[in-house]
Amino acid sequence: MILSDRDIKKAIALGDISIDPFDEKYIQPASIDLHLDKHFLAYNFGENFVIDPKMPMDQMMKDIIMEEDKPFVLDPGEFALGMIYEKTGVSSKMVGRLEGKSSIGRMGLLIHITAGFLDPGNSLKMTLELHNTTKLPILLYYKMPIAQMAFEELSSPCENPYSAAVGSKYVGDMKPRASQMWRNFKK
Repeated sequence: MILSDRDIKKAIALGDISIDPFDEKYIQPASIDLHLDKHFLAYNFGENFVIDPKMPMDQMMKDIIMEEDKPFVLDPGEFALGMIYEKTGVSSKMVGRLEGKSSIGRMGLLIHITAGFLDPGNSLKMTLELHNTTKLPILLYYKMPIAQMAFEELSSPCENPYSAAVGSKYVGDMKPRASQMWRNFKK
């Protein structure tokens, strides 16, 4: 069951949801609005010709830090990893589901392709998989509202929360990281 605004407030008070920084004015009827951070990763197209999921991708991407008063330009068809400004976490009995705001979708911007799930026990700045589906550049601004997070309570607390101990790859991330898929082939 998705938590209502009043249950989100209760879960924050109990420590089952953490949002830092937190401002109650961003709580919606069944979610909380989240904002864009200034850290991005984008592919170096001139230096790479293929993405191989068996190989580390860190060197294929370049770090970009957006200036607070100057937008990040996402060109038509371009893909970049971005970050949510707020560090968001859930206890072992909760999950979060990240979705784009409808105003963002109406501009032709996808904020995630597959990774909109906040696992039980994780606390991090969620990674955004930004894709401009239009034929025009889209300007993205530091701390602009870009997403919303809905929360659900599990039927019971999980036995093994998201952690490095269970092989989780993106524990506590505070900056975007390239895909770690290659680690799945190192068994």
